[in-house]
Amino acid sequence: MFGLILNMFKSFFGEIFKLFLLILNLLKGKLYATENIDGGSGSIDVEKKKMISGTVVLMKKNVLDFTDFRSSLLDRVDEFLGEGVSLQLVSAVNGDPENEMRGKLGKEAYIEHWISTITSAAAGSSAFGVKFEWDESIGVPGAFIVRNHHHSEFYLKSLTLEDVPGTGRVHFVCNSWVYPVNRYKYDRIFFANPSYLPNDTPEPLRKYREDELKVLRGDGTGELKEWDRVYDYAVYNDLGNPDKGPRYARPICGNSSDFPYPRRGRTGRKPTKTDPNYESRLFLLNIDIYVPRDERFGHLKMSDFLAYSLKSISQVLLPGIMSFFDSTPTEFDTLQQVHDLHEGGFSVPSGVIDSIRHSIPLQMIKEIFRTDGEHVLKFPVPHVVKEDKFAWRSDEEFGREMLAGVNPLDPELYGDHTSSITKEHIEHNLNGLTIDEALQNKKLFILDHHDTLIPYLNRINTTSTKTYATRTLLLYQKDGTLKPLAIELSLVHPYGEKHGAINEVFTPAESGVESSIWQLAKAYAAVNDSGVHQLISHWLNTHAVIEPFVIATNRQLSGIHPIYKLLQPHYRDTMNINALARQTLISAEGILESTVFPGKFAMELSATIYKMWDFSEQALPADLLKRGMAVPDQTKPHGLRLVIEDYPFAVDGLEIWSAIEKWVHEYCSFYYPTDDLIRGDTELQSWWEEVRIEGHGDLKDKPWWPKMQTLSDLTKSCTTIIWVASALHAAVNFGQFPYAGYLPNRPTVSRRFMPKPDTPEYAELERNPDLVFLKTITSQLQTLLGVSLIETLSRHSSDEVYLGQRDCSEWTSDKAPLEAFKRFGDRLVEIENKIMQMNHEKKFRNRFGPVNMPYTLLYPNTSDFTKVGGLTGKGIPNSVSI
Repeated sequence: MFGLILNMFKSFFGEIFKLFLLILNLLKGKLYATENIDGGSGSIDVEKKKMISGTVVLMKKNVLDFTDFRSSLLDRVDEFLGEGVSLQLVSAVNGDPENEMRGKLGKEAYIEHWISTITSAAAGSSAFGVKFEWDESIGVPGAFIVRNHHHSEFYLKSLTLEDVPGTGRVHFVCNSWVYPVNRYKYDRIFFANPSYLPNDTPEPLRKYREDELKVLRGDGTGELKEWDRVYDYAVYNDLGNPDKGPRYARPICGNSSDFPYPRRGRTGRKPTKTDPNYESRLFLLNIDIYVPRDERFGHLKMSDFLAYSLKSISQVLLPGIMSFFDSTPTEFDTLQQVHDLHEGGFSVPSGVIDSIRHSIPLQMIKEIFRTDGEHVLKFPVPHVVKEDKFAWRSDEEFGREMLAGVNPLDPELYGDHTSSITKEHIEHNLNGLTIDEALQNKKLFILDHHDTLIPYLNRINTTSTKTYATRTLLLYQKDGTLKPLAIELSLVHPYGEKHGAINEVFTPAESGVESSIWQLAKAYAAVNDSGVHQLISHWLNTHAVIEPFVIATNRQLSGIHPIYKLLQPHYRDTMNINALARQTLISAEGILESTVFPGKFAMELSATIYKMWDFSEQALPADLLKRGMAVPDQTKPHGLRLVIEDYPFAVDGLEIWSAIEKWVHEYCSFYYPTDDLIRGDTELQSWWEEVRIEGHGDLKDKPWWPKMQTLSDLTKSCTTIIWVASALHAAVNFGQFPYAGYLPNRPTVSRRFMPKPDTPEYAELERNPDLVFLKTITSQLQTLLGVSLIETLSRHSSDEVYLGQRDCSEWTSDKAPLEAFKRFGDRLVEIENKIMQMNHEKKFRNRFGPVNMPYTLLYPNTSDFTKVGGLTGKGIPNSVSI
């Protein structure tokens, strides 16, 4: 009832404002056509002039912030006072001698019917009319300037002009926030849809093009505000907080030989009081972190993100829970209690709720903690235990997840001289092969997390974590599956790292205490793999390395540059999600440090690995060759022969890679028919130089950077960027909850070392192996935090845009690229069908495994336009968007 009354109120006063504006316009002489106010003979005649009709599509602020009725009302007052939204066409053919030969400006026109258009919070975009008085000297409109004289900002989606003399229809894709004019020192300009290389840009538009890029670069000073549109670089100096004491100090990542790192977006926040080299941090629950306004989540995405994030038990809840649980978090006593998280929920005593009631908003408490005495914190059932609660414990599933899980296998041939694994450990388990035969036929693989972790192992083990550096040796069998043969657990020599490592080797066993020990050995290996996956495969190799490309593209490539239009969809939401990660996930004592085994050394470890990052090896074919998972073979469709035929990540990935590469080649060939055009493209060359010198400045002198001199350089580089931002991220992110939502399958922390014979721990293992397993892996509190996090990260938003899709069908007016993009989409649908077919063929055992979980992480999802979002476990979003 209240909503109905409110809408009637809005409608009534909207009509009043509309009438006042009509009278005001008449008095100001803004009507050019003959009007009849009262429907009778009393009309006001003014000179008729040729008018061009246009349609503006935008979202008012009150659509995105439905509580901001005040802004909506003030905007109507602005309209009543004649301070509306004006647009001016910019000529693409005739320059103005009095304005440095910039394109001549037409007369201002105003968006119509703003007052009478009542937009509800659910309405989304609204279309408004605009009429331009036509000036023959404009010729072909190549851009338009918009000035917002309202109180509040709005999101401008597009402008379409109909029947432009001599031209016909002209469309402008905008997709940008426009703030009130008092927030800008410059005019907001938007260009028409045709793409232009810098030298081909119509002369009247060139200075506008250059001016816009200067605005986006900023001047490198000051704290940036929400209405700023500045893209600039900073190092990772905002993760620690030295003002809170040594416990919260963390090394700066970036601009360092010890801790090199990709750059992130600059915010310009003030330095800390303790150390001016560190940037001050915001209050934990403050997610209003500066990123350029157009890089922020859309309203649907933000709504989804906030709703699901309510389940994430963050640091703010930690003190209340910890105080209730005494000095340590509670433990899971049985595996059934872990299942109860998904089947019945986990009961939190009422004292926990009371302890945090004063620091957390009531609605958030109600969302997370049910207060009716029932179980709470109930999560969806992860696919890995949906059909069989215990199949995850099998050796076959352990091996399969290295090929079809969230962290695809990084193998080498057996033979590392520092390993203690000998032929006596494995020879009896090689299915009749000798060691030499297994080596020669590439049947032995190793998952090696030893060398990466050894330098940090002693420091990590001084914390509550007690873990090993691991090597896992596997046999490739005739049925296409991997069978674990041995797991080596290593600790640093007690006399110091220079003395090497102390190794212990464990082999499969099916019964007795030896079987329990083998399960623990697999858990230690999984802990290593989970941490490396989250820190390296996921965060570093997708999120962190892509952000410099986002920044450089916006600073150096104009919005009408064809390569900008190619890459821009693959940057959507990346800066926003990375900023949120710096605030709550990878910061000092953030969720990642609290739930993944490297703890406070996580980002240091990540920076150490970044030293070995190689852009050219991020291309999937090069990656597979480097890891020994493929060999060159020109008789194969992709020029590669996979060493393991049933390797779902590689099989599906090569199809996706080839489709992207073909699309990119066709697109780039249209704009660059010769290599000279690439070498002579000043914006393109500046972009690539800035990516290397600024964005990845700590690795700027590496010889592997493409030279950007040929079509091949451009195609390969753009394909790699798109692959990393879309398919690679999808493969390592959206399977997290299906596999790791059940933490015993993918534990992230180990808290006890392997029990030794003749100790109380060993006797306990003999009596109750499940209890010892649960005491060893991720604790109950860490599980709640970790599962809450990955449930949020594994969800697709309801407004997701997938590979092969665009959020606007008229993203370019060039016909050949549109046709090539259509072929790209059609090819992805063919790949979808092929994936579904393979997932139903029982000979591909790695595609479903003992847990009967089909591999769909690289299923493009282009044929499904329902956009329901959620935990689908499939779909390749265009960008690193979550």
